Amino acid sequence: MDFADSAEEARFRVRLRAWLGENNPHLPASSTSDEYWEKQPEWHRSLYRAGFFGLSWPVRYGGHDRPTVYDVIVDEELAAAHAPPRPNLGYLVQAICAHANDDVKDRFLPDLISGRARWCQGFSEPDAGSDLASLRTRAVRDSDQFIVTGHKVWTSYSDVADWCLLLARTDPDARGHRGLSAFAIPMNQPGITQRPLKMISGVAREFGEVTFDAAVVPAVNMIGSSGDGWAVAMTVLAHEREPQELGNASRYRKTVKQLQKFLRDDPAGYDAEQFRQLAWAIVESDMLAHLVSRRLSERLDGLDHGVEGSIDKLLMTSVEQTVGHAAVDIAGATHDEVGASMLATYLYSRAQSVMGGTAQIQRNLIAHRVLGMPRS
Repeated sequence: MDFADSAEEARFRVRLRAWLGENNPHLPASSTSDEYWEKQPEWHRSLYRAGFFGLSWPVRYGGHDRPTVYDVIVDEELAAAHAPPRPNLGYLVQAICAHANDDVKDRFLPDLISGRARWCQGFSEPDAGSDLASLRTRAVRDSDQFIVTGHKVWTSYSDVADWCLLLARTDPDARGHRGLSAFAIPMNQPGITQRPLKMISGVAREFGEVTFDAAVVPAVNMIGSSGDGWAVAMTVLAHEREPQELGNASRYRKTVKQLQKFLRDDPAGYDAEQFRQLAWAIVESDMLAHLVSRRLSERLDGLDHGVEGSIDKLLMTSVEQTVGHAAVDIAGATHDEVGASMLATYLYSRAQSVMGGTAQIQRNLIAHRVLGMPRS
């Protein structure tokens, strides 16, 4: 396909660029600081009010029904302006649109898209991370509600979320994924407590542990039917594993360009290994950018790449860590804001091989579901 802007897309880009010139909050351009998490909600609402968020989602729920290419334009311009990225809510919107009934969609999607409500995702548990089907959190029917008991971990935004997309076991007699259901559970209630988990990068706001002690969720908040939880989870993970709504490729390239400037300005100050690291970072970030272009083309053609999302996740993990290593080795020792940012990039990259499914699990999924290899 032709990736050059159409006349309408070019006008949109110019309008966005002008808006950013006046409204860029100049927050950290990544989630590696607590300041980002504190101010990100207003950034979300600001983007939405200006017409730059929810572009490809249905008008009925507050979107604009535009082609996905407009999301890409927003990602590119945000990265170029060193502005914070769009909140990554696509996986939630896609899961609710695909599986929920109209009542659930009408009640939850408008506030989710507009930023009036914040959500977290309650999937992983202390003994059920990559092996998600073994989760133990239970939801027991009690008249017109479910009583939830269990424990979740690595729950993003748990300390600020209004709602949680919760995966729980509703049929204790069913094995594995067959007894799971998904719910929209309100987080502000006595039966829920959460504890922030501080990351190696210093961030204390991104992840949390959540305990459900006889928490209550209305039965009408079930997403899909009873037993549909695994299908909801697979939709979430298929979209969560995309390259951060197409935005990460632009940000990796931005970091690589900063590193190139270090080596150009003082080539004698760096050794052959650092040049080699930068070369690989350039190659891998370009690979991801080309993959993003391919995925965009597939989306615009109405194609769903399904389990190939595991390939995307694996490549994104590799790129994140390659760029992170280059960043800390080339610029991490500088005692300024850039050096601190590069060190944070490296520290955050270590989690990428675990978040959203470990690299080992992704390789197994690729082997079984893409290549058709036997399990033993």
